Amino acid sequence: MVLTDARRVQVDVNGPFVKLLGRGRDSLIGQPLYKYVDQGPLLTLEEWRAALAEDELTGEASMICAGGETIAVQYAAYPAVVTGTRLVLFVALSVSRWGRHFRRDPEARGQMGPLSRREREVVRLIALGASGPEIAEELHVSHNTVRTHVSNSMIKVGARSRAHLVAKALGDGIVLATAEIAQQ
Repeated sequence: MVLTDARRVQVDVNGPFVKLLGRGRDSLIGQPLYKYVDQGPLLTLEEWRAALAEDELTGEASMICAGGETIAVQYAAYPAVVTGTRLVLFVALSVSRWGRHFRRDPEARGQMGPLSRREREVVRLIALGASGPEIAEELHVSHNTVRTHVSNSMIKVGARSRAHLVAKALGDGIVLATAEIAQQ
């Protein structure tokens, strides 16, 4: 995952993204994300501003790794205003190091629907970094029950990975709303 500001400058990156590009975290922070996109940026400034007006942006890009090789990445981006600052959360949905062939269409959508209270609770715990077994222990359910809640949540919000689920939940305010409910 990558967090950028409205100008596409990387504000924060997670470990898997650092590993994906084979670059140090400090060398990525403060740099425009499109600096690491082959023949990027993919969007003009006007197209980027228009994309920020949408709830979600998906697409494909060839990312340039530290050694100069490129890898194809399907991504989703979620704009949000956080503490008065416009930020965009990018999530890699799928990666292909062997050409531009992916297993799934990035535009595929699940069966949209509201998450149950328990599903929101599970998603909140995932967002906090808890593993499946840890969530099961905290909620006093089996690990398979947690897996079922995660799977159902992913289908309902149209997420393709746990990271994508968390990004969508954060973007939609599901995690924050669930945290408020948990405190009551």
